[in-house]
Amino acid sequence: MKPLHMFTPKRTFAPGAVSLLCALALGTTLSAQSVPPGDLPFGVYDPNGDFSDLKGVSIEHLFLPWEDVLLPSLFEAETYAKERNRTLLVTIEPWTWSRDDRNSPTVLREGIQNGTYDATMQNVCSALGQLDIPMTIRWAQEMEDPSGQFIWSNWRPEDYISAFRRMNAICRNNAPTARYMWSPLGYENLADYYPGDDVVDVVGLSVFSFEPWEEAILDQAQTFEGIFGPRYERAVTFNKPIVVAELGFSGDAEHVAQWNADIRTMSASYPELEAVVYFAQKEVYPWPDGFGYPNWRQTAHVLPDAR
Repeated sequence: MKPLHMFTPKRTFAPGAVSLLCALALGTTLSAQSVPPGDLPFGVYDPNGDFSDLKGVSIEHLFLPWEDVLLPSLFEAETYAKERNRTLLVTIEPWTWSRDDRNSPTVLREGIQNGTYDATMQNVCSALGQLDIPMTIRWAQEMEDPSGQFIWSNWRPEDYISAFRRMNAICRNNAPTARYMWSPLGYENLADYYPGDDVVDVVGLSVFSFEPWEEAILDQAQTFEGIFGPRYERAVTFNKPIVVAELGFSGDAEHVAQWNADIRTMSASYPELEAVVYFAQKEVYPWPDGFGYPNWRQTAHVLPDAR
């Protein structure tokens, strides 16, 4: 049985584009003995084990589908993280990863409202509460995404807020020592979905850059500052610590090198940013406009220069 860090999540497309994570000195090869020091802690979602032996990684990111998660394997994930002196960021996705068995947005929304999913959330969070390791829990991320991938995204804000607060109350009761993350993409309407200061300990954002798409659709490659800056300015208004919960970038060697350099030196410009978590996995949801499935892994994210 694989530990949960080896499971593949069904994450969203974030165009143009755990607690406590370091500047991303990912310009080094994966055979290096450590992540070079930087200004911020650094974490990874690493289902392929690319970073399993790399020193300097502070956070192990897990994705859990609440309907078919193997709860005993959480203890394996805890052991894996402890052996590497890492804390946990745990993303709970309110669905099954079996596409054929997924509910509709309406079924999920109404099921949360009428209490059908209370026991499901309690079971997951009760298991998390038994772990003896610092963790941040992130539920139903990127809720303002209009792409249609997630069955919990693009709801009426009041429905999402009600669902978040109900699930948060259940989880806090079962895992009271965890920190809790509210994690939008960072779009202009993110504030509509803010569930309240009393249920949010930290704000997570997603930042992805796929150079071929940017040059074709936006007419130029995007910088880290260009994507993250506006999202940070929107998020900082909530007066909470900010984490880049999912980061990925892919392009030619120059593009990747520039992103590496920018991330290593970014902390002075973003004083509320406390952590960065890299998403070291190939996309499972297609990029728009026929651009396929970007691969964010450090072994594959440098693309041949077609110019």
